[in-house]
Amino acid sequence: MKKIFLVLIALFYATASFSQGILNLFTKSDEFFQLMKEERFVDAQSYFDESVKAQIEPASLKLLWTRLSVGLGDFTSIDISQNKKQGELSIVVLEGIFTKGTQGFNLVFNEQEKLVGLFLTPKTNVVSYQKPLYADSALYNEKEIYVSSGNHKLVGLLTTPKTGTNFPVVVLVHGSGPADMDETIGATKPFKDLAAGLAAKGIATVRYVKRTMIYQGEFGGVFTVKEEVLDDALAAVNLTKTITEVDKKQIYLMGHSLGGMLAPKLATIVPDIKGLIFAAAPARKLTDLMVEQNRYFFERSGDTSKAGKEQLESVLQQIEKTRISKIGNLKADSLLLGIPAAYWVDLNQYDQVNTAKKLSQRMLFIQGGFDSQVSVQDFNIWKAGLVKNKNASFKLYPELNHLLTAQTEKGNVAQYQVPANVSKALIDDIAFWIKSK
Repeated sequence: MKKIFLVLIALFYATASFSQGILNLFTKSDEFFQLMKEERFVDAQSYFDESVKAQIEPASLKLLWTRLSVGLGDFTSIDISQNKKQGELSIVVLEGIFTKGTQGFNLVFNEQEKLVGLFLTPKTNVVSYQKPLYADSALYNEKEIYVSSGNHKLVGLLTTPKTGTNFPVVVLVHGSGPADMDETIGATKPFKDLAAGLAAKGIATVRYVKRTMIYQGEFGGVFTVKEEVLDDALAAVNLTKTITEVDKKQIYLMGHSLGGMLAPKLATIVPDIKGLIFAAAPARKLTDLMVEQNRYFFERSGDTSKAGKEQLESVLQQIEKTRISKIGNLKADSLLLGIPAAYWVDLNQYDQVNTAKKLSQRMLFIQGGFDSQVSVQDFNIWKAGLVKNKNASFKLYPELNHLLTAQTEKGNVAQYQVPANVSKALIDDIAFWIKSK
């Protein structure tokens, strides 16, 4: 009955992925629906591959659109939630917004970016991501970029303010586990919110799909945070230095969760970074966090049975096995909680607080009081460790959770299934801090 435990080997897992050429597919999807709206069904049919055109006649498209319009009213826009790979096909998952309701669609594209399928999806009770009020697309531009590291090529987005030039820029670095460029989890997209909010304040961002999402097959053997996070974050920083729109002397790195934990290590490799933003960054070992998390979630479960307590103790014993700093008699690929021993050794030998003490860059630490994954204890450890560092600033937001959204209680990861956005006050504070020096 493993109902609550081993909650967060990875501090959170994203559920959507974005394939290469994402913006082309998104643009084509939008164009297709605009043609349908304008009742240009012959032109809409041209978006389909020759192999299926015979089954997708203009008259069929007209009949489909008429039925949708009768039931849902006038079409207004689409809201794209994700792009999935299925073999050689790409599936764009979106919601059509009509004046009287919504309808889900799956658009299936082949490698030539031609439609080979159009499917209506049944309605569910799951509430999807909702754009924040501060995400005004009239205030920013987005351009597809590629973060290249070795043989890896990761699609990303450069978000810049609509007007001006020579912007400060923030490279966004994910937490643990597979993640898309928006750092999607449930009904939240923290990186998408941050990019829009900061652009409205005159600050550019770079975000990209995490390697563990696109190249999952490479993580079945030995790996460490170098392959998981560091190499691609460094490649993103170096890419940023080539972008004409940004100020090369104002490059910042914002690490969320594990990304924040690794930020000091990244800064030692690229010391010309102007500053670091630590968002819900662990100051302790991941083993300590997992113990704390599992105890917390057990207490919230209300399970007072002997069996429940025995289960908790059994899980805590398994977690303790990750507290290794040397391989010893283990093999590098020996799995501890599903992660190779080499990973645990590498991370356990790293002291993020002491590494940060030696940095000269500006540092901003932000933490939510309702964070059930990385607690205020970590924030206080950072604060105590850097108390003498005049370049370090700290801000605690009592109402925010791990995904930097406002809540009414500490709660648990079920909060992530309810649409919420990164706090505007937090974004305003980050922008003010960046511009203050």
